[in-house]
Amino acid sequence: MAIKDDGPRESVANSVRTGAELARAAQLDRDLAEQLIERARREGVNLVGEGGLLSGLVKLVLEGALEAELTEHLGYEKGDKVGAGSGNSRNGTSKKTVLTDVGPVDIEVPRDRAGSFTPQVVPKHSRRIKGFDAAILSLYAKGLTTGEIQAHLAEIYDVEVSRDLISRATDKVAGELDAWRNRPLDRTYAVIMIDAIVIKIRDGAVANRPVYVAIGINLDGERDVLGMWVGTGGEGAKAWMTWLAELKNRGVQDVLIACCDGLKGLPDSIQNIWPLVDVQLCVVHMVRHSLKYASTKHWTLIAKELRYVYTAPTADAAEARFADFEDTWGARYPALIATWRRSWEYFVMFLRFPPEIRKIVYTTNMIESLNSRFRQATRRRGHFPDEQSALKVLYLVIRDKQPNRPHITGQTRNWKEAINTLAGYYGDRITDY
Repeated sequence: MAIKDDGPRESVANSVRTGAELARAAQLDRDLAEQLIERARREGVNLVGEGGLLSGLVKLVLEGALEAELTEHLGYEKGDKVGAGSGNSRNGTSKKTVLTDVGPVDIEVPRDRAGSFTPQVVPKHSRRIKGFDAAILSLYAKGLTTGEIQAHLAEIYDVEVSRDLISRATDKVAGELDAWRNRPLDRTYAVIMIDAIVIKIRDGAVANRPVYVAIGINLDGERDVLGMWVGTGGEGAKAWMTWLAELKNRGVQDVLIACCDGLKGLPDSIQNIWPLVDVQLCVVHMVRHSLKYASTKHWTLIAKELRYVYTAPTADAAEARFADFEDTWGARYPALIATWRRSWEYFVMFLRFPPEIRKIVYTTNMIESLNSRFRQATRRRGHFPDEQSALKVLYLVIRDKQPNRPHITGQTRNWKEAINTLAGYYGDRITDY
């Protein structure tokens, strides 16, 4: 005999909203927004800042949420006679100003007589809503100094924020940065790209310091910044071996392809860490380095002819095309030709792959794009007081997602096709994953 039970089914039905209901809710949101804007225009008031309409709306929301929290804490609704003999009851409110994304908002925080109420929406002793810290960190990631952030908040939100408060908000990132730099990594990466950027750091005196950066694509096609380290002096292959060894200690036991620039000794350093790795020199770096040996009036023509070489269908075809290039330019620019001949072994590696793999490994453009964002964030600062300050800003750049721009972390496009092609070359190094 079947037992009728409408309870759960009815609950589910009540909790699921139809497309029409969602559309009506969205329309109500739009109507509210339009009403706020129209009222602001009509009454000549601002939407944000002190006395703004949005500030009033945020005040209502926060106070309503705080009142709901107190009701749950006490176990009875406001005005209910049950509270008279409960042993704890409401005890008025206290005024508090909190900083929000729409500016400072004055709110009334409800209290209980026992003093045991600990609100979560606006915690005790907190003067900022979480989103406000996020706004500060976003500005910090875009390269603004604490002084510039202070001025920006005063102009946009009409609120005075001390530099010390801004520093405390950004200092919270330090613990997160340390955890990120020491997190365990995947065992195998299909591709690792490495490069360095130079920034100014004070260490007694202001000096140019290399920041080494490694980006990886794992076997699931997920891109991630694996590590970031500050070095001394100029970029060096021996320093790279130290940082790559750290990646291995954090779990990276195998890399299929490593893409890097033409730094002397770097391929050997990479292969000392992962003996089975295929090293691919960044083609863009090679072309750029080649032009240093040629007159500027020949740059366009040389770059065009070198393109025929690195877009060749096979390694043999690339060899033939480079022979023609050497016949044309060898007598005039022998140093340019010698540079390519010395690096030929690590240049032609990617030409054995079909186009879907070549696009991923022939250049370190992915990391160049990240370095470009690093430069934007560091250029206006002049220099950093120490390594930790520099790493903190660079980490925030990595974390900060910019609208309408591809993010450095995420899923690689068309990865299933790429990984199946790689499996044909690397066999059980992938299939045993």
